[in-house]
Amino acid sequence: MLVMSKQEFGLGQQEERTKCWGSVLSCLLLACLYVGSLYVWCDSLPRDHPSRIKRHCVSVLLVSGVAPAVVKTWMHLNDITVKVSVWELMGIRLEGFVPAALFPLLLSMVRPHLKLNYCRKVALPVSWLLCVRDAVWLRNQVVAPLTEELVFRGAMLPMLLPCSGSTAAVFTAPLFFGVAHLHHIIEQRRLAKDNMKVILLTAGIQFLYTTVFGAFTAFIFLRTGHLVGPVLCHSFCNSQGLPDIASALQHPQRSALLSFYLVGALLFLVLLFPLTDPYFYTSIPVCSLAPLPPSAC
Repeated sequence: MLVMSKQEFGLGQQEERTKCWGSVLSCLLLACLYVGSLYVWCDSLPRDHPSRIKRHCVSVLLVSGVAPAVVKTWMHLNDITVKVSVWELMGIRLEGFVPAALFPLLLSMVRPHLKLNYCRKVALPVSWLLCVRDAVWLRNQVVAPLTEELVFRGAMLPMLLPCSGSTAAVFTAPLFFGVAHLHHIIEQRRLAKDNMKVILLTAGIQFLYTTVFGAFTAFIFLRTGHLVGPVLCHSFCNSQGLPDIASALQHPQRSALLSFYLVGALLFLVLLFPLTDPYFYTSIPVCSLAPLPPSAC
C-alpha cells in the first residue's frame, strides 16, 4: 500500500491551489479582455449610436475568438487531456442540439416576465425584418448573448470546474459576469445624467440580477453541455427585461397578472430539473473535467 508523506501531501495541496489560482486568473483575464475591448475605441458617441455599436461588436467578437485559445492554453499549462475538442468542452456540439435549444428556452418563457405583446411581435415577419436592421437589437439580442455566453460560460466554466466542482462553479463564474457589467458606471458618469448615489444603486442592482441570471445560464450549461441554451435564454431575457411588478400592482387586472407571475415562478421551479435532465443531451463533455465523482456535474 502506497502511503503519502505529509510533505508530499502538502506539496500536492499547494500544487492544486496554484492550479486553481491559475484558473481564476485565466477567467479574470478573459473578463478584462472582454470589458477592455469596449474601451479601445476613443469616441464620445452615445452608447446606442450605430457606429459605436458596430465597433463594440467587432471588439467582443474578436475576444470571443480568442477565448478558445485561452482555454486550450490553460489545459496545456495544467496538463489536462480529454477525449473531446475544446469546442465541445465549450458547449459547441451537435449531439442533443435540438432539446438543448428548446427546453432551456421553454424554461425561460415560463419565468414571470413575459411581456404581453411579445408573442404578437415575434409572429410578424415584418418585425424580424425591422429588427435585423436595428443595430441596438443586433447588439442586445444577437452579439451580446452569443459573445457573453461563449466567454463567461463556455470558456470560464471548463476552467473553474476542475477546482471548484459543479455547484461552486455555478455560483463562482457569474461573479465575473456581474462585475463585468460594472463598467456601465463609467458611461453613466460620462453622461452625468444622475448623481453618484443613483448610479451606484443602479450598478448594484444590475450586478445582482446579472449574477443571478449568470448562475441560471451556468446551471443550464453544466446540465446540458451545450452553449445554445444559455445563448437563447440570454437573448430572450434581454428582450423581456426584469419583471415589471410595479406596473402589475397598478394594473386594473393586477390580481390576474400577479397570479400569472406566481404560476410562472412555480412552473419554473417545478420544471428546472426535469427540462435540464442530462438524459436528453447525451454525454456532457465539460463534465469530464469535473472532480470525482463525475456524476456531480
